[in-house]
Amino acid sequence: MRLSRDQVEAMSQRIIRGLIKEEMIAMDRPEAAVDVLAEVFTKDLEAEDRLNDEVHELLKNYSDEISRGMINYQDLFRKVKTKLARDRKMVL
Repeated sequence: MRLSRDQVEAMSQRIIRGLIKEEMIAMDRPEAAVDVLAEVFTKDLEAEDRLNDEVHELLKNYSDEISRGMINYQDLFRKVKTKLARDRKMVL
């Protein structure tokens, strides 16, 4: 995960506080909303991590071409990840 759990928690708190401050939402227990939002962010980041791992595994088949410079690893990684995400209806 690119963000630590503390960062996800802090981001969730800022979002909920900002929505309350702007009077876009009202609630008795904002900490519950923070927990739910943090869980949603965490699950989404974990799904992207799993996708990254899968792409790394798929690209192992092209290690010879990559090492010889025939294929740029980053470009291929990005293309494969984008296609898999689109096929799975994931938003990155």
